[in-house]
Amino acid sequence: MLKLIEKGVVRFCSEMGNIFILLLKSVFWIFRPPLQLRLIANQMEEFGIRSLPVVLITGGFTGMVFALQSYQGFQRFGAETLIGPVVSLSICRELAPVLTALMVAGRAGSAMAAEIGTMKVTEQIDALETLATNPVKYLVVPRIISGIIILPVLTIFADSIGMFGGYLVSVNLLGTNPTIYVKSSFDILELGDVTNGLIKAAFFGLGITLVGCYYGFNTEGGAKGVGRATTKAVVVACMSILILDFFLTKVLWGI
Repeated sequence: MLKLIEKGVVRFCSEMGNIFILLLKSVFWIFRPPLQLRLIANQMEEFGIRSLPVVLITGGFTGMVFALQSYQGFQRFGAETLIGPVVSLSICRELAPVLTALMVAGRAGSAMAAEIGTMKVTEQIDALETLATNPVKYLVVPRIISGIIILPVLTIFADSIGMFGGYLVSVNLLGTNPTIYVKSSFDILELGDVTNGLIKAAFFGLGITLVGCYYGFNTEGGAKGVGRATTKAVVVACMSILILDFFLTKVLWGI
């Protein structure tokens, strides 16, 4: 049992170290011209636009459910006017960035690992090196840049639809005064609550792309290996999001 735990810890530390090395290589190649704008735009479309329906559905129903649950709790001590502020703060600070990142990790992160993993097992990455094209510059850098840019944009959509969903449920279903709901929400909500959530989202985008690319590059064993790499990428990316969320919350809000 102890040997298994030891092996697991060693493997985890080794993979985290290799992911960090990939990050350093990517930072190096980001500042080496030329910048592949066409590849970045293609990844933004794949990473962002195609993930938008999932993000909107997730954000909308999260805001609606959270409004219902908040009403149930606040009704017990006559504080229904706090529903708006609580929903807005929770969506912008925590729920929208984290849930958006988890959805994107499952949809786009897995696709990255599968695409690069397929290129690895079919020796297309070796062909790139033969043509004097650096794989990190060509495959990883556009994905990292697109992830850092597009995940905050998706989070803005999730913030908006989440607060709107909470408003619809509170006003139309629970009978809350719409003027009081909107005023109390924006009186409590500060710009830092929104911007810090977007900073979180940028770090989550970096983590998703790094993990997806890393496991894609380290795929072995044909089609079965691609499947394993994809599964690992999703699991590790989701765990990374939750771990990063704790530390970013502590740093950004100084708790």
